[in-house]
Amino acid sequence: QVQLVESGGGLVQAGGSLRLSCAASGRTFSNYAMGWFRQAPGKEREFVTTISRSGSSTYYSNSVKGRFTISRDNAKNTVYLQMNSLKPEDAAVYYCAAMSWIHYSSSTYSAGALYDYWGKGTQVTVSS
Repeated sequence: QVQLVESGGGLVQAGGSLRLSCAASGRTFSNYAMGWFRQAPGKEREFVTTISRSGSSTYYSNSVKGRFTISRDNAKNTVYLQMNSLKPEDAAVYYCAAMSWIHYSSSTYSAGALYDYWGKGTQVTVSS
């Protein structure tokens, strides 16, 4: 089992920045690729970004590319999401998730169903 706990959400004005953190405990963190997903009210959950277990590969959705940056610190069992130039449409509950490296590839990284563990989420609100 891997337990994931997100933090860092809050209220920010459009154009502002937030940094989310996701602390992992349980099994070996470095065996898992990590992802961030988000879900706005009335919308389906959507992929935001992911990072490979070593941190050498990252992928982003088109909607956040160039504004968001994912990173991880395997020594601290933590993954981060730096969000800059926030827009009202970025408002959502943000979830971090862990996928076993066995299943992770350039063709699976955005598939939420393949992620094994999920946090409970942290709310991000962006005022216009």
